[in-house]
Amino acid sequence: MATVNVIKAAARPRGGKGAARAERRAGRVPGIIYGDGKPPLPISLDYDELRQRIFAGRFLTSVHEVEVDGVKHRVIPRDFQLDAVRDLPLHVDFMRLGEGATIRVNIPVHVLNADQSPGVKRGGTVSIVTHNVEVRCLADEIPAAIEVDVSGLEINYSKHLSDIALPPGVRVVSAKDITLVTVVPPSGYAEEIKAAAEAAAAAAAAAAAAATAGTPAEGGAGAAPGAAPGAAPAAGAAAAPAGKGAAGAPEKK
Repeated sequence: MATVNVIKAAARPRGGKGAARAERRAGRVPGIIYGDGKPPLPISLDYDELRQRIFAGRFLTSVHEVEVDGVKHRVIPRDFQLDAVRDLPLHVDFMRLGEGATIRVNIPVHVLNADQSPGVKRGGTVSIVTHNVEVRCLADEIPAAIEVDVSGLEINYSKHLSDIALPPGVRVVSAKDITLVTVVPPSGYAEEIKAAAEAAAAAAAAAAAAATAGTPAEGGAGAAPGAAPGAAPAAGAAAAPAGKGAAGAPEKK
């Protein structure tokens, strides 16, 4: 949940690019506090302190109290700018938070139990498809992360936003179901699957051919029951010539 951090700041007497450059030359970072129906308040912050807070993580999802001349302003950072070359803070924007304020914020996606995934054990890799999810919630109830448990995920399977139970009071801004995490197959996995499928198909074809070749052919016409196909008639089984006895001798008168 949200943690309130206190930051010391000083009011800037004037705004504009010239005043901002002067603050940077003095080792401070220009910023502004706005929102909650009140006029914008130009401020400046200590460079080292702000840089440390930005790179500590969760800067944009943490509630802060910015103390300006003894007055505390309850805010949340909405944006900051870094130098393109040196990653030094150049400017920061804070939004005031009224009592019971509801805000939209991007929550990071964190993966749990990757080492227990069957797909990972088979050489796959967990890939985070969506790194942040925009949600709406109370400023005091901002989740630290959206946790995705991949302990049962196989290769080529994914976890979607609809698979995750969000904390009470947290609502996803986008209604579209999105893919959060997937297990990517290792290199050569597709070729192995294809080769295995081809080998299985070849084995099935060979088994079918063998079964067809082993079927006996039908016996020829006139074959004796139980006789082997093509066997000659048994001795003495031929019909006697017409007009003669069984031995073929002339009949005596």
